[in-house]
Amino acid sequence: MRKKISIIGAGFVGSTTAHWVAAKELGDIVLLDVVEGVPQGKGLDLYEAAPIEGYDVRVLGTNDYADTANSDVIVVTSGAPRKPGMSREDLIKVNANITRDCISKAAPLSPNAVIIMVNNPLDAMTYVAAEASGFPKERVIGQAGVLDSARYRTFIAMEAGVSVEDIQAMLMGGHGDEMVPLPRFSTIGGIPVSEFIPADKLEAIVDRARKGGGEIVNLLKTGSAYYAPAAATAQMVEAVIKDKKRVVPVAAYLSGQYGLDDIYFGVPVILGAGGVEKIIELQLNDEEKALVQKSADAVRSTLETLKSL
Repeated sequence: MRKKISIIGAGFVGSTTAHWVAAKELGDIVLLDVVEGVPQGKGLDLYEAAPIEGYDVRVLGTNDYADTANSDVIVVTSGAPRKPGMSREDLIKVNANITRDCISKAAPLSPNAVIIMVNNPLDAMTYVAAEASGFPKERVIGQAGVLDSARYRTFIAMEAGVSVEDIQAMLMGGHGDEMVPLPRFSTIGGIPVSEFIPADKLEAIVDRARKGGGEIVNLLKTGSAYYAPAAATAQMVEAVIKDKKRVVPVAAYLSGQYGLDDIYFGVPVILGAGGVEKIIELQLNDEEKALVQKSADAVRSTLETLKSL
């Protein structure tokens, strides 16, 4: 039987995720949105591309959660977009309500699914989804680190003048300005990145990666990034569907790891069919520990705001 991937939210990120997932032929796709006609139109358009591109999957656009039943993966992209000058935290109340509504309708219909959250503020929304679903925490994860590391790797490639394919990079922390890139764990073709890029240039790259989403928002002026966020999401879907055991950074639930408890936070994990199959605890130095703690404090502050609403 084919795998089934339901994507809730047919905006730019959701529909582009559907595009990448179809192109990878990962399974049949259900594209759901509350706006009548939009998911149907985008779903049909994507399905009609199948004979040309040669992907043999079905694509269904719908407004009915019943069509998502028995999904293997549920992706949630629904939420208000960030506008210029708006922080992710500004979105918290409206997106928390949207998240609870989506999860309360989708989760009971697919009790064995892995849920991948994409809406912002990411770490807090993943926490909301875990509570609303009642799923085991390892099957509710947030897409942030895969995107953030892709931006980081892109900027390293641009500066070093090398192929993006040869860059491996790891980062941690909350999705946003308190993200914690880890240059010590970044390599180009297995060679430490410091051999290619001087410390001051690397720090500038780190800063740009932290603000990568905001840079796109400011350039577009009427929207936010969607190609890279969708590609990052599709990579996570693929890791789950194919049980690939990918070592990637995701927003995972921590229960003591890195000295943090009862929080969703970006850490390296092994990602497979069961969701987060293992959290990898790196041996951080004092500077890295301080940055991680600062990032965790920012995520905790957002959670406290969420709980006070």
